[in-house]
Amino acid sequence: MEKKQILESEIKKNSWESNSVLSVAQMTDSAIQELFALTNKLKSVGRSQLRQWNPLSGYLLSNLFFEASTRSRISFASAFQSLGGNVDNTVGVVFSSISKGESLSDTIRVVQGYVDVIVLRHFTVGSARVAANNSTVPIINAGDGIGEHPTQALLDLYTIYSETQRLSNLTIAIVGDLQNGRTVHSLVNLMGMYQQIHIVAVAPHELQLPDSSVQALRDQGVRVTQTSDFHKGIAEADVIYMTRLQRERFQSESDYERFEQLYILNRQLVESRCKPTVVIMHPLPRTSEISTDVDACQQASYFRQTDNGLYVRMALFLLVLLSPSELRNQLKKV
Repeated sequence: MEKKQILESEIKKNSWESNSVLSVAQMTDSAIQELFALTNKLKSVGRSQLRQWNPLSGYLLSNLFFEASTRSRISFASAFQSLGGNVDNTVGVVFSSISKGESLSDTIRVVQGYVDVIVLRHFTVGSARVAANNSTVPIINAGDGIGEHPTQALLDLYTIYSETQRLSNLTIAIVGDLQNGRTVHSLVNLMGMYQQIHIVAVAPHELQLPDSSVQALRDQGVRVTQTSDFHKGIAEADVIYMTRLQRERFQSESDYERFEQLYILNRQLVESRCKPTVVIMHPLPRTSEISTDVDACQQASYFRQTDNGLYVRMALFLLVLLSPSELRNQLKKV
């Protein structure tokens, strides 16, 4: 992927227009280039100037979050509001009609009549597809149980590209709960699109990448190494992607506690075991897996990663909701 800034004249087609964003499997390299070019444009303009732009004035987003979230929910809402749109938030099952026994499909059929786009986080794998099948407005998957989190994968990919200036010839160590981590599932599947990728999956056997994911990566030509050795796994990595243990997915507290302190990245390890140019990422929230003494290291990219999420999601909303001609006209105003 070549780095470039988007120009108004370059927007001739839009691979995202009116489409739901459910899985990384639906994405192409050209669509991702389109998204990242617009993201670069928005970042170069800056948020304070973008707040005066209002290209989504009159549009309404429904943020339907049936699982706990702070960063993703606020990131989606802030992105939409920064573009002049309005946001309606529903947080938790108890505050929705699902608590009264309403099905997800019925909820979506009602809500889609009021809004222009729905961002959905739900505890059931496949829920985003159920929602899309019952909606006439785009659905953006913000996490479906242990399934996928495609917009997180997009902002992760954008961060990798921003930090390393490439999306090929990379060794990426993914560390932690790889069985239950939906951010991991989406990111590794997206990396399968690129050349000379080596995924080092660092986890105990019980929390390793699902066999189906490993086979799918290998079928795409990705080299996959699985290990439980943390020090060995991170030694040659260009990118270290740390993840928390998914406490809410464990059957018992004792199972969680068995693995809680297994992999902890601290400053001493960064300085003694890692490449000087390594990029350290985390989808957040973190617990104990990255020590706070790493925060001051130049290699720590996880807060820049979070910041990137705002602009990636802004670009995504624009591409999903506006036609190419509408977007061209709007970009002339900023």
